[in-house]
Formats: sequence, structure tokens, C-alpha cells
Amino acid sequence: SFFSSYSFLGCNLINKDGGFTYSFRVWAPNAKAVYLIGDFCSWINPFLMKKITENGVYEFIYFSPTSLEKTAYKFIIETKDGRRIFKGDPYARFSRGLDDGASLVFCESDFEWCDGPWLKYRNNPSISTKYLASPLNIYEVHLSSFYRREKDNSPLNYREIADILGPYVKSMGYTHVELLPIAEHPYDGSWGYQVGGYYAPTSRFGDPDDFRYFVNKLHTLGIGVILDWVPAHFPKDEWGLFEFDGQPLYEYQGADRMESASWGTRFFDVGREEVQSFLISNALYFLREFHIDGLRVDAVASMLYLDYDRLPGEWLPNINGNNINLEAVAFFKKLNCKVFEEFPNVLMIAEESGSFGSTTKPAHLGGLGFNLKWNMGFANDFYDYLMTPAGDRSLKHSALTFPLMYAFSENYVLPVSHDEVVHGKLSFIDKMNASYEDKFLLGRSAALLIMTYPGKKLMFMGCEFAQFREWDYENSLEWFMLDYPRHGEFREFIRSLNHFYLKTNQLWVDDFTEDGFRWILPDEKDRCTVVYRRINDKGESIICAINFSDSEQQTEFEINKCKSLELLFATEPHISSKIATVYKKDGKYLAKLTLPKYSGVVLNEKTHKLIIKI
Repeated sequence: SFFSSYSFLGCNLINKDGGFTYSFRVWAPNAKAVYLIGDFCSWINPFLMKKITENGVYEFIYFSPTSLEKTAYKFIIETKDGRRIFKGDPYARFSRGLDDGASLVFCESDFEWCDGPWLKYRNNPSISTKYLASPLNIYEVHLSSFYRREKDNSPLNYREIADILGPYVKSMGYTHVELLPIAEHPYDGSWGYQVGGYYAPTSRFGDPDDFRYFVNKLHTLGIGVILDWVPAHFPKDEWGLFEFDGQPLYEYQGADRMESASWGTRFFDVGREEVQSFLISNALYFLREFHIDGLRVDAVASMLYLDYDRLPGEWLPNINGNNINLEAVAFFKKLNCKVFEEFPNVLMIAEESGSFGSTTKPAHLGGLGFNLKWNMGFANDFYDYLMTPAGDRSLKHSALTFPLMYAFSENYVLPVSHDEVVHGKLSFIDKMNASYEDKFLLGRSAALLIMTYPGKKLMFMGCEFAQFREWDYENSLEWFMLDYPRHGEFREFIRSLNHFYLKTNQLWVDDFTEDGFRWILPDEKDRCTVVYRRINDKGESIICAINFSDSEQQTEFEINKCKSLELLFATEPHISSKIATVYKKDGKYLAKLTLPKYSGVVLNEKTHKLIIKI
């Protein structure tokens, strides 16, 4: 129940009177003995640590006449079977990472924050119940491959990236940046999802204060920062959490839960209270110490389901006889309650690929307590629809309509994420099953549907300028593509769409109830067309109409009495208000709409005394 465990465990500066006194503490209940070793003893004369608690916390108090800031150290665990293993500090706030994993003392941050106005805005009590009734348009970023130096392909540091990324996302109309995991990890190819040092922002881009600069810079520009957070599993690198004291400690002990066959990683034992303290303290550490605005919690399904990635006979049911991990359910409730108790206005976003109910329902009402969840079903179905040849697309029209059957069962984010642009899934623009020229038309229409459907928004870097190559974590985005007119035009379209979204409250005031959405024409499958309304809290509506076919389509539908239509937004600049005709027939007010191939429009229903042709 202690959720500031980093203030006790790990390395902490406890006195600066006449020198520097540090406490080194580590939890290793199965160890025979524990030693501290590092630069301060030349890595040859380790200090024997004292066991100070019955449950296996070891301590060494070290006095130094000078500061040990950024000094390297490790723990040596002497196991019950006589082995000696070198381990990084699980609570280290800075680390060398990679294959070495040495922890670095970092106790004296001298960073001066200047993001007070942002925090005041974010923490305003009047926002607490309306935060999700605000525009939320997230730009997902992998720091190492967003932009690299041309001369040697090396990544930028936190400060350099912030100075480029912050103004860019602001100009593009995004509200938040979401970072793929930045906690220290040994292997670049894991994209940060196999974490070795949970409390240490990766040293690939600088020290913890450099990361503070990154967050502060974005906050001063009015951009929120969300971290991808990985509480499900960790890798088996020797210096990390793997069998930390010679046998399973942070991971489950039973073979039915211990390991992921596909990932080759160990699952956290979230039923163990010390592990709960480690993880929940870690979440709060980044919210407290780095002013983070939210966490996207990775691989929730792998924690919730006992049979996740397991064949029959490889898992055991719970006491109720089903496949739900009751300990994980309790963990998520505790996690979200503790986070929102201290930070009521941050975002807790679940990447839950299953169909677990009430993920975004408050914990006290029986839910898991997240406030958002990725809608991965929508993403899979919609991308499959776009990859279907135009002549067969009508057969998959339900990809456009079925998501509205469950759209309001959770608070959803509609993701165009990193997972969808790798491993042969094709880039966003290349998913469009059309000719080269028409890919850009279809891509614009797809982006318009995502931006106007109920749910918050997320787009992975590079999708905004239609990069054709799949994402490559080892190299920079292909920014040179912007020299080609089609790609520059596509980015300007996304920029315009984002800013249209920000200023059009019908698209975000009511994302999570049926009051914010109404079908007009859901069943035009032969035309591959959908028409629907988005409505704000004052009852003011806009009409969205999108044609996903490779030919011009005409539709006709009833509009509200004594209204005319005004073109607010279109996927192509040549589309004008002349595409819509408003007339009266048999006492009804009708609109006739002509949509070019692969196009979409947003129309405003305006009160007008006359029925006019526009």
C-alpha cells in the first residue's frame, strides 16, 4: 500500500551536511547475501549490504565527500545455490541500459519547470467532469525514428527533439503527443516495450533532466504528453528484473502464468503486493516527477486473460472456473483509483484488444477505472475495408456501420497506430486499394471518417504525410517525401482536418453517448457511402457524408425543417457547395448530394427562411 516506494528503495540522497550520504536499498527476499558495487569502489571491492526487514530489504549507507551524481553501480545477488549475479537497481532513476544495464546515481535534479499555466489549465477543477468532452487528437511518436541526423543517422537528444517536435505538432493541430515507451530498455528492436529500468528515462537521448526539458517544452506550447507504459511483462536480460534474486520474484512463479511464449518475456505477478507497489509507484513517479499528462497502458489483454497466448492445457482457470485473471482486475482498479485520487485530470488509456466489459467504467461502479480505451476492433475492420478492391467493398459495408453498434459501450480512441504500419500490414496510405493517384483521395476520405466518427483520435507519425514505406525503427521518417507534391498536399489536408476538428465542437463534445451521433444513411452499401450527423450539447448538428467508391455517387436524404446546407469542409479543394441541392417535396425538406469518387464533405444545417439552391 506504499505508492512512493522509489523514495525508500533504490538510491536516495539522505544528507548533504559536510558531504553526501546516500542510502542504497533493494528488495531481494530469496538472496543468500547482497552486495553493492560500483565506480566508488573501483568495481573490485563490493560492500556487503545489511538485511533490514524480514521480507528481504537490504541496505547500505554510503558517505562520500563529493557528489556521486551519475556514478555507476549495481547490486550483486548471491543466490541460495551459490551463484553471483549482477543486477541493475530496479528503482534506478538513470541507467546506462543496453547490454550493460549499470544504474547511475541521479538524486539531485536542478531542472526548473515553467509549465505552470499548462498544469493550471489541466488541473482546473471545472475541467474534471468535462475533460473528455474536449478535443483529443494524439500524435504517436517513436523518439528514435521521428527525426535523425543526416550525416550519421544518429538520433537527436530529448532537447533537440522537443525543439522540433513541439512546434511541429502544434502547427499540425494535435493536442497531445504519445511516446512509445521511453523507460530504459536493452534492445532497440523492442521499440521500448521490453523494459529493463522502469524508473529511468532511457539514456539514449540524455539524462532525466533532459527528458524534463522535453515535457516542459511541449507543455509551454500547450501540448500534453502521454507515455506508453508497460506493466504486463519484462525481458529476460540478466541485469534486469528477470529472476532478480536467483528465482522468480517480480514474475509469476507458476508455469501457467510465468512467461509469454510469443514475446519471450516474463509476466509481472500483479497479485504480489510488493509488485503492486513497484508498478503503481512507477506510474505515479512519472506523473509526479515529470508532469506527464497520462499513460497508455500496453497489453492490458495479456494481463486480464489467463489463456492469453496459451493453448488448452497450458493455463488454469480462476476460482470461478473462467479465464479472467482476478488479480489483474484488482490491480487495474487499484492503479486507476490511486492515480485519479492524486491526478483527477490525467488520462489512463487501456490498450485492451479483447472484449472485457466496463474497461472505462469507474472502479467504484465495478469497472477497471480507465477513462479511455483503444478501439482496436474498429481499426482492424476499417483497414480491412480500405484494403478491399473497390468492386468488392460493398460486401464489407458493415465495417463502417458495425462499430456504431458498440461505439458507446466504452470511451474509445480511434487509433491509426504504430502497430498498423509494420510487419507487412502496409503503411496507412498504402492500405488504400486504389491507383497511385486515387490512394491519396481514398486516404483523405478515410481520415475524414476517423476524424468525424465518435471517439478520440490518434495518428502515428509519418501517416500525416502519407509515407509509403512501412515504419522502420532504425531510420528516420522519410521527410524527403514532402518534396513530392502529393505528399505535401496530403500533409496540408491533415493539418486542415485537424484544425477543423479543433474548432468544430460537434466532433468532440459528446463522443461517448448516442446523443452525439445520428445515422442518416447507414445502408448505402452499393454506393459505398455513409451519411450521418454529429451533434453538440446544444443540439447543433453537422452532416458528414463520405463516398468510398471509385465512381461518383448521388444520395438523397431528409434534413431538418427550414434548414439550408453550408459546406464546411471537403476532402478536395475543387468540391464546392454546388454539390448539394435543397428542396421541398411532399411536405419534407430534402437534400440531394453528389459526391465525386473517394470524397467526403461536412455540411452545416443552418436555419434559413427560404429554400434555396446552393
